Amino acid sequence: MLNQTTQLISVTFKEFYRNPGVIFWSLLFPVLMAWGLGIAFTKQDELIRNVAWVRNATTEGVISQWADASGRLIAGNDKTGKVTYQLIETGWENALSMLKKGKVSLIIDESGNKTAYRFDPANAEAQLAYLHISGTLSGYRIIGEETASVVPFTRKGTRYVDFLVPGLIAMNIMMSCMWGISYSLIDKRIKKLLRRMIATPMKKSSFMLAQFLARLVLSGLDVFIILFFTYLYFDISIQGSIAAFALLYVAGNVAFTGIAILVSSRTDNAQIGNGLINAVVMPMMILSGIFFSYHNFPDWTIAFIQWMPLTMLADGVRSVFNEGAVIMDVIPALFMLCLIGAGSFAFGMKIYKWY
Repeated sequence: MLNQTTQLISVTFKEFYRNPGVIFWSLLFPVLMAWGLGIAFTKQDELIRNVAWVRNATTEGVISQWADASGRLIAGNDKTGKVTYQLIETGWENALSMLKKGKVSLIIDESGNKTAYRFDPANAEAQLAYLHISGTLSGYRIIGEETASVVPFTRKGTRYVDFLVPGLIAMNIMMSCMWGISYSLIDKRIKKLLRRMIATPMKKSSFMLAQFLARLVLSGLDVFIILFFTYLYFDISIQGSIAAFALLYVAGNVAFTGIAILVSSRTDNAQIGNGLINAVVMPMMILSGIFFSYHNFPDWTIAFIQWMPLTMLADGVRSVFNEGAVIMDVIPALFMLCLIGAGSFAFGMKIYKWY
């Protein structure tokens, strides 16, 4: 029995190392992910966070006394770590817009008689920024309870949950297409079902159209459940055009259906298929600002992140939910998502392996 077990273990290892694709996705890809994210999060000369600063131009507020000429305020110390807050001087309406887009999580309002910190207490990043800045200034004995106040944001569009839910809807569309279509097609190829299906009078285009339409309905049901639950529990609603949201939903499905078909176009190995799908969804889940703003990443990465399909979809849905965007406002995102989907679909079908 021991000899049988030894031989079976040997066979398993041989199957593993004889397949280079499995070795890469199982062993090397996690290392590359750790390396890339490690550089993004730790290899920074200084940590910089943006804060909106609304001030009265005729008077000098407390914050301006300690900000440098470039509008930066350093909080913390060498032991706990220093964070540089970039104070973006702006008007109230633009500050609210920046908050809704996730560019800032805290607004320092010095337009009145005293300093007011405005943020959502449920947002851990905003809470930390407030504690950093107010704690640092309190240490200088410049600001205290008598001159500063905390004003929690409770209005729709300014809460953390208003930022989170549109991102979750976008992520749900991506995951539904990538796992529902890509893995399903790979599994059909492994089981030789694709070969049997193309032996029938079935049109290949009809088969792929059916995949798209079925996923459009199924992910639509998921989105409806999310919207219904968050409306009842968090009082979240669509402030902009429902037609714009519907078009973004369809464009998102077009983009990720095309990517899903491209990803599943060649492999007939389940482990490689899992690796390919994760190689697409994992970076976008982390980088595209689903759970926290991608503006926290180094500046050199933001231009790249904004071109990711999940980023464009999440930003578009947030603009409709929180900023009252209409169809004209989301046309660039609609165009790019459809272009990505069409390009991925065309190339995927050209190299598609049906057997």
